[in-house]
Amino acid sequence: MLGTVPLFATLDAAERAVLASQAEERAWAAQTRVFSRGDPGDCFYVVSQGKVEISLEATTGERRVLGTAGPGEFFGELSLLDGGARSADATALEDTRAVEIDRADLAHLFQVHPGAALDVLSVTGRRLRDTNRALLSSVGTSPNQEVEERSTAVQRSADALAAFSGSVAFLVLHAFAFALWVAWNLGAIAFLRPFDPFPFGLLTLVTSLEAIFLSCFVLISQERQASKDRIRSDVEYAATIKAGLEVTQLHTKLDRLYEQALAKLSLLEHQGRPHP
Repeated sequence: MLGTVPLFATLDAAERAVLASQAEERAWAAQTRVFSRGDPGDCFYVVSQGKVEISLEATTGERRVLGTAGPGEFFGELSLLDGGARSADATALEDTRAVEIDRADLAHLFQVHPGAALDVLSVTGRRLRDTNRALLSSVGTSPNQEVEERSTAVQRSADALAAFSGSVAFLVLHAFAFALWVAWNLGAIAFLRPFDPFPFGLLTLVTSLEAIFLSCFVLISQERQASKDRIRSDVEYAATIKAGLEVTQLHTKLDRLYEQALAKLSLLEHQGRPHP
């Protein structure tokens, strides 16, 4: 089975036999959490039966599925490199059996067959490159698009009415309608019979009802705008956190480079001094 896994496809039969003799088999029921983000990780798994979903919860609360691992595929391989904490969640979608391979197993393999280390690292490197390429090519959903996807027909109508009520066309239309109404009912138009004489009680009723409904639609639109602002603030917060992490990593790299440069300068000065 290990020979069908891309990570070990480049190993010969003897190298895979050494690895298989050290590995252990694990089993999980459907909808069981294999490991969670932040858990200590010093091993990875090769699926022999079933399917495992790899997911990640972003800082905005959105859950993203990074991929699934079926028979012959592996997951949790980042622990091969540094033995650090898990960077994502893994959940068994169905009854699953897998082979557990830890760092000690790989260390034993590399001691017996040192050339296998380069093969394993090359396959892991290609996997990481594919993941980075997928992340760079992914397009996130904008806050406006996310709110629009959740909106109903009434909410979209409220947005349209609120936008129209704040336009010049709305003002001109009402000014023309009121002028016509007043002229009609004052008898200024000879061939039209008045139907709402002064003080224009029907006009007052119509405008009051229009103001009530229009204010409701404006409030609905404002609530939707507030939802957009909340989502936008969450996105900006996530971007700020990410930028802070990037700056921290840059500072760490610069500090490391500075320490290495100082160490090299100290070594050069020590070598350049005349010996007594």
